[in-house]
Amino acid sequence: MKTKITTTLLLFLTAMIWGLAFVAQVDGVEHIGSFAINGIRYPIGVISLLPVVLFFERGRVDGAERKRTVIASIVAGTILFGASTLQQIGIEYTRSAGVAGFITGLYTVLVPIGCFLIFKHKTGINVWIGAILAVIGLFLLCYRVGDGFSFGVGELLLLLGSFLWTAHVIVIDRLGKNIRSLHFALGQFSVCSVLSIVLMLIFDRPTISGVMDAKWALLYCGVLSVGVAYTLQVVAQKKADPTFAAIILSTESVFSAIGGSIFGIDSISWLGYIGCAVMFCGIVISQLPTRKQIKQNDSETQKE
Repeated sequence: MKTKITTTLLLFLTAMIWGLAFVAQVDGVEHIGSFAINGIRYPIGVISLLPVVLFFERGRVDGAERKRTVIASIVAGTILFGASTLQQIGIEYTRSAGVAGFITGLYTVLVPIGCFLIFKHKTGINVWIGAILAVIGLFLLCYRVGDGFSFGVGELLLLLGSFLWTAHVIVIDRLGKNIRSLHFALGQFSVCSVLSIVLMLIFDRPTISGVMDAKWALLYCGVLSVGVAYTLQVVAQKKADPTFAAIILSTESVFSAIGGSIFGIDSISWLGYIGCAVMFCGIVISQLPTRKQIKQNDSETQKE
């Protein structure tokens, strides 16, 4: 019981750190460009994750596993780069942590749908119900009372980013087997760092004063969002049921909206918050296990 409580708290802490990272990203873009934010925060994340990898993964890695890790890191890191770039530019347009958090969170609904379309995996009715609720919630979130439906460039970029986050999750699932998770994480963050730095040097060229003004946002996104949160997730998910972990981690979007309101950077309407609630219900419903999955889990538990 004590282990379950600890695991739950770690997962909630991870979701909170990730959710509040949207607030930090909004703050950071007030001082430097989107490419500069990613070009600085990801290298910071790699540096913060390095001691964790050295501590938890001390064993030798054979040549075959090293090759698999490099290939997986390049593929996943490139997709991560695309997803995070679209997300950060979308945030630059919307300047809303809540909107960014909830639209990005749609990937949790899109992943099972993507697996169904690409790999013909069986998908429960709960996924389709969740998808419908997510679309309704997105409409309410983008509806402006008196102005009608408003889906701008920022929302579009965030939505496109959520499709790439979906691809990122699927790629991790397909390529992340038989390789060490922390090595994989460090590898893909390193690839993302290099690509982000290239874009930063081409398009942004941030000033030292701008970077210093954004230092807390960059440190939060780099150290806490990457180094600390990813470590907490790895530790917690070793002892947590995958479905339970997914539902807890989906509260990331809720924390983004709460953080945006507390720090006064969001101006979401009451209808928008209803949309957030509907989207969150859709996200949670899509993660619930089907009867067949429950029966399989019960039978596996009995065998053990």
